[in-house]
Amino acid sequence: MAISRIDRYIIGKFLTTYVFLIGIIIFMAIIFDYNEKIDKFTQSHVSASRIIFDYYLNFIPYFSNLFSPLFVFVSVILFTTKLAGNSEIIAMKAAGLSFRRLLRPYMISAAIIAFVSFLLGAYIIPQGNVQRVNFENAYIKKKSLTTAEGIQMQVDTGVVAYITHFDNVTKSGYGFSLDKFKDKKLISHLTAQTIQYDTLSERRYSWTLRMVRIRDIAGMKEHITKAERLDTMVMMEPSDFFYTKNQQETMTLDELDEFIAKQKMRGAPNISTFEVEYHKRFATPFAAFILTIIGASLSVKKRKSGMGINLGAGLALSFTYIMFQTVSATMSTNAGLPAAIAVWIPNVVFAFIAFGLYHHAKD
Repeated sequence: MAISRIDRYIIGKFLTTYVFLIGIIIFMAIIFDYNEKIDKFTQSHVSASRIIFDYYLNFIPYFSNLFSPLFVFVSVILFTTKLAGNSEIIAMKAAGLSFRRLLRPYMISAAIIAFVSFLLGAYIIPQGNVQRVNFENAYIKKKSLTTAEGIQMQVDTGVVAYITHFDNVTKSGYGFSLDKFKDKKLISHLTAQTIQYDTLSERRYSWTLRMVRIRDIAGMKEHITKAERLDTMVMMEPSDFFYTKNQQETMTLDELDEFIAKQKMRGAPNISTFEVEYHKRFATPFAAFILTIIGASLSVKKRKSGMGINLGAGLALSFTYIMFQTVSATMSTNAGLPAAIAVWIPNVVFAFIAFGLYHHAKD
């Protein structure tokens, strides 16, 4: 199991080709993106430092990780075809190296890329995406949600909150009510003219209610309590009232898990976008192994036609995989397909393709 010189050689080729391709593609992507958005940057009078540090500095890791499977696939095909063309793989096999053994440095490289991709996608990139998405909403899409109307949600088991109007700037609203149910029967009905989120409190979910009226119902009897002010905890925050486009990309893995559980408890009608994003954080890194096997299997044999056929087949399979991912994610969002199934279907299908190509290549 020791790492041999050949292993280090292939790992070095794999990783350097992968990083080199990412650098070229992202550099081109930045140029095209800037040319497309330069008018909006100018109209918004946004400073160059904000464009660089708030947008493009977070643009680079996001899109690098997003298209990591494509880079892995093309990298394997490029350097493996070159090895085969130089008869290096023939020499390795002549020295007794089987195709299965040859794949070991490929799998080690794929494991390194998958591990880094998972850490970036699960914990690091979402923090940068907060700045990137806020920048896009403020200066490119020019969308700013500051008010919400008719908010209704289940904040705890059998507890339903309603706010007629909420202002996110002042963190306050009016027309608040809180209904508690037990065995599908109303046992308490609280109303307040105004509700204010306590931003200074160290505790989450701290609210101040004013002009409060509480009806406690017990069968045919009820007790009414009134108060000018009531400091209480309600299991909701102002951020729960506002959903921005691509908000799921700004959440770490733990935050996504907590958010999905909270929304399911509240009976939110459609959270498939967040569930798809959660499962993608695991599926995308795993794809590195599958696409590495496919790329190596396609390229390991020397061909008279050179790199063209291998590269064409690799690009076709890469874009098929990306299209498959997009279609299955859309089916989850719009057609009710479970998110876990939708996200993992491309990996399962391409795993069978990898298995068939592997057996064909080792013969």
